[in-house]
Amino acid sequence: MKAENLAKDIKVIILDCDGVLTDGGLYYDNEGNVIKRFNVQDGLGIKTAQACDLIIGVITGLDAKSVATRMNDLGITDYYAGHLKKMACIDEIRQKYDLEWHQIAFVGDDWVDLAPMRKVGLPIAVANAVPEVKEVAILQTEATGGNGAVREALNFIINAQGKLEGIINSIGG
Repeated sequence: MKAENLAKDIKVIILDCDGVLTDGGLYYDNEGNVIKRFNVQDGLGIKTAQACDLIIGVITGLDAKSVATRMNDLGITDYYAGHLKKMACIDEIRQKYDLEWHQIAFVGDDWVDLAPMRKVGLPIAVANAVPEVKEVAILQTEATGGNGAVREALNFIINAQGKLEGIINSIGG
């Protein structure tokens, strides 16, 4: 089935963090705290998706205060830190919103994302994903993680649902 058709049913988009919302780099300050760089266009894409009644979740293997702060800033309440095995978290989100698996999209980049990508309705790989993830993906972004890939994936879904032009007009109004 074509990605556009699958995107029409999506209600929840779950994102990996490192390598998807970020460039995958780990930056440490002098006190040993992890610092991450996020893309502001990805952030606007998330806020836009939320305005279109799409739910955004984030599941990450690491537990960094910088990520929790960014999730809070974006109003993401379905945030799970410190979970390399993501299926239980995704199933919790699915049950919370009373959804079927085909109503969930997952954006990933590495091996820990393979199980969710094999289960959801719309698996999406960022451009810099490992080959095994790209093989499973139905949609692949042109942008790399941390450099607009999330925005690109969200725009694709919003456009497939016929909401992109309306939301652009309301934001720019």
